[in-house]
Amino acid sequence: MTAVACTSLGLGFFFIFTGALGILRFPDFFTRLHAMGKSDTLGVALMVFGLALLEGATLNGAKILFIILFVGLANPTATHALGRAAHRAGLVPWSEPRDSG
Repeated sequence: MTAVACTSLGLGFFFIFTGALGILRFPDFFTRLHAMGKSDTLGVALMVFGLALLEGATLNGAKILFIILFVGLANPTATHALGRAAHRAGLVPWSEPRDSG
């Protein structure tokens, strides 16, 4: 059980780290929001699942699993709301410059 928990924690860290790299590397708000929204949801879910496995089949372990449900519902909703608010505020998505030749 510990090996599965450590693997889940490691994978969660990997996804959160790649999302942070996406924030640094992508050119505009919308692509950064997409990168972090997707990787953050999966990364946090994997890390919390690993912690629940380490806790075991207790009441605390069940409460930790409810965090996955909450993050799975709240994070995509918040990401969508931020993107929609930015679009309504007039933030234009980045586009590749077109070659005139």
